[in-house]
Amino acid sequence: MLNDKRYLVLEDGTVYEGYKLGADGESAGEIVFNTSMTGVQEIITDNSYTDQIITFSYPLIGSAGFNTEDSESLLPTARGVVVREAIEHPSNFRSTENLDGFLKSNDIVGISGVDTRSITKKIRNSGVMKAEITDSSDHAKTVEAIRAMEFARDQVKRVSTNTPYISTGTGPRVALLDFGKKENIVRSLNQRGCDVTVLPHDSTSERILQLKPDGVMLSNGPGDPADVTEAVETIRNLIGQIPIFGICLGHQLIALAGGASSYKMKFGHRGANQPVKNLSTNKVEITTQNHGYAIDEDSLKDTDFEITHIAINDNSVEGIRHRSEPVFSVQYHPEAAAGPHDASYLFDQFIEMMKAGGGQSNA
Repeated sequence: MLNDKRYLVLEDGTVYEGYKLGADGESAGEIVFNTSMTGVQEIITDNSYTDQIITFSYPLIGSAGFNTEDSESLLPTARGVVVREAIEHPSNFRSTENLDGFLKSNDIVGISGVDTRSITKKIRNSGVMKAEITDSSDHAKTVEAIRAMEFARDQVKRVSTNTPYISTGTGPRVALLDFGKKENIVRSLNQRGCDVTVLPHDSTSERILQLKPDGVMLSNGPGDPADVTEAVETIRNLIGQIPIFGICLGHQLIALAGGASSYKMKFGHRGANQPVKNLSTNKVEITTQNHGYAIDEDSLKDTDFEITHIAINDNSVEGIRHRSEPVFSVQYHPEAAAGPHDASYLFDQFIEMMKAGGGQSNA
């Protein structure tokens, strides 16, 4: 068993001893926590976790196993996975491998047997921080390396498609800007009949409009929205010309394009049971979220956008819409399959907006 030891070392010097899980080697990243009890494959393969180490606060992870159909990306970009107990023998008729095998096949380093709730409390109190999963017992050296580490700021470029492609449908034509999209966004649009053209993150407004879509979808993605300057300019040029719907990073980019600003949250929102209040209906929706940045509420006051949704737990901005143009966005994930489907109506709202706009497929 001694050879199976592995360590999670945090930037503040805290060390957790556990057991090897997943791929060999070591991996460093920003450590975050997710409170979901389900949707593990969806979470690990969400490219919004680029350069991050995912800590699952729920203690038993992998009971449903992993399959070939439910991944949100072909090449997951998370830096690591931390669990209390990794289920070795999943119980699900669709399962083809367990957590350890799935992490190995995707070259993701993990650690099991640690107190993930302790880690969650630490992040909640101190905020997200850098960390490393390693086999080395020289913790002082590891801490020194972690503190000196800096991350590249090109996460969106790394996870976006390089070439356009089409997922066909017979309904409204949607141009989807890929900032690190989850596949379920495409599936959700296709299920409603939409013809989806997935485009690279740096596509210009001229290129997008040449395709004559009925609407533009802005996907989720990793990193700081302020780093994606070319997308902000593109969105600014598109507002007023075509219906736009943004999710997560797409939501933040719409706000920045409108003149608002973003900030990094202490520990973010990551989980499948996040309550959000719809200000139009006064109803609370249970949502799936995964973001470490948010839009500054005060910065929206002098823009053309108004707030439509707020987070119940901390009153942060969860949705906005343009006061006169067909543009809206939400900070959470209406396409998510890890939790309730309270927010799926937003796709229908987008489709109605496109139909009302009299675009290409309605001409």
